[in-house]
Amino acid sequence: QLQLVESGGGLVQPGGSLRLSCAVSGFPLDNYVIGWFRQAPGKEREGVSCISNSGGLTNYADSVKGRFTISSDNAKNTVYLQMNSLKAEDTAVYYCTATQGYCSDYTLTGPYYTMDYWGKGTLVTVSP
Repeated sequence: QLQLVESGGGLVQPGGSLRLSCAVSGFPLDNYVIGWFRQAPGKEREGVSCISNSGGLTNYADSVKGRFTISSDNAKNTVYLQMNSLKAEDTAVYYCTATQGYCSDYTLTGPYYTMDYWGKGTLVTVSP
């Protein structure tokens, strides 16, 4: 059974860092795109970053470029999102998602429901 489990969320001060992990089970990462999405209170869900092809393809939302880095460890079937220089506007529930295919701009900007599999989410709060 395909499963995505996020971890690593928490409370951090502005300017701080967190690393989110997504443990994937039930399928190998090779043929899937893994995406991180987030939803802040009162806002629509948005794509943050995606990765595929064993890390050969990555993409980022403009709002996180230069601050967030996505990576994968295929041996551990785990995807990471390193978040640096965090801002209050990064506060959200972060979801790990997956679907067959490749990471592209559309993965992040298209309808979120194109991602077939979702984890339960992990809360990131950026506050003094």
